[in-house]
Amino acid sequence: MTQPIWAVGLMTGTVLDGNIDVALVKTDGDRIDNFGTYRLVPYPQRIRSLLEETLNQARAWNFTGPEPAIFREAEEALTRAQSEAVRGLAESHGLTMADIGVVGFHGQTVLHRAPRPGRLGQTRQLGDGALMHNLLGCKVAYDFRSADMRAGGQGAPLSAAYHAALLRNAGSHGEISILNLGGVANITWWDGADNLVAFDTGPANAPLNDFVRSKGLGDMDRDGALARAGTVDEARLARLLQHPYLSAPYPKSLDRFDFGAAMAEGMSPQDGAALLTAFTASAVGRALDLLPQRPKKLVVGGGGRHNPTLMAMLADRAKVEVVPAETFGWSGDAVEAECFAFLAVRVLRGLPISFPSTTGVPQPLCGGRLAG
Repeated sequence: MTQPIWAVGLMTGTVLDGNIDVALVKTDGDRIDNFGTYRLVPYPQRIRSLLEETLNQARAWNFTGPEPAIFREAEEALTRAQSEAVRGLAESHGLTMADIGVVGFHGQTVLHRAPRPGRLGQTRQLGDGALMHNLLGCKVAYDFRSADMRAGGQGAPLSAAYHAALLRNAGSHGEISILNLGGVANITWWDGADNLVAFDTGPANAPLNDFVRSKGLGDMDRDGALARAGTVDEARLARLLQHPYLSAPYPKSLDRFDFGAAMAEGMSPQDGAALLTAFTASAVGRALDLLPQRPKKLVVGGGGRHNPTLMAMLADRAKVEVVPAETFGWSGDAVEAECFAFLAVRVLRGLPISFPSTTGVPQPLCGGRLAG
């Protein structure tokens, strides 16, 4: 039996909320031995602005021609900031870097293009694993998605292996699924044996945040207040729900811009927020219908679980019981960062991190690169 080790996981989502998620987990890469600690570390405004400009330039670049020069500047800045976050988290838990077996460094996704028939997908995460190893002096697993995409996979979602470990702790045999509501929404279903399914269901917070921002009303629909005050245009929603992605078979994945704020173009802040929230919830309902067994309960992690209007619409429109991750003793904010700590240990041990039924790779694949 392999001994569990302390691992730190890092995640910065595509929503660009200006924060680094950093979490500590003790695991052997199969089972979770101990949830250590978690914190949200804000980027300095300088790096936040740099990343916003980097995302803009990445979309203009679109994998054509040489990479924008800003990539290198942003990569070094975010790697140094995230290295500091790792050290701070370990020390807050009474550990030194010598106690950390590996760091899982996801990096910042600046562009993700799913594969199409006859064309491999492409993905770009900024993050210098070798620099982080030099700064921290411990092993660093990074570049988790590229090998999967070179093998014909979607490169996402990668959370399935960790979600399966959580579902094992919960004793689930297909009646419970995990839904993550980040910029994009993704679901994991596991039958308790060999059948593991995961895919992106549709958008989550990204179009709603962008819409609210475009109206000059802050960074998000705080507490779902706008959507709660609005009325869903059911005819417009029905048209949006005809999008072919929603009925396409899994495995499948999305970029955060595949479903945009333009879905609510010309609408008031309240009605637009209501429409986008209802679309996210309804898309999850479509996804549940695609699973081998429709779960009775969704355990929800990610920032979207803090939106009571979205949670209520999920229950109503996806026809499922909805509970926050905390109901099971999990930290819904920490799940994504914990996932990359868990995956880092799998990279270290040569265990697969993606599977035919989660990303569409031909066989279970050991991805990621290791520095140190």
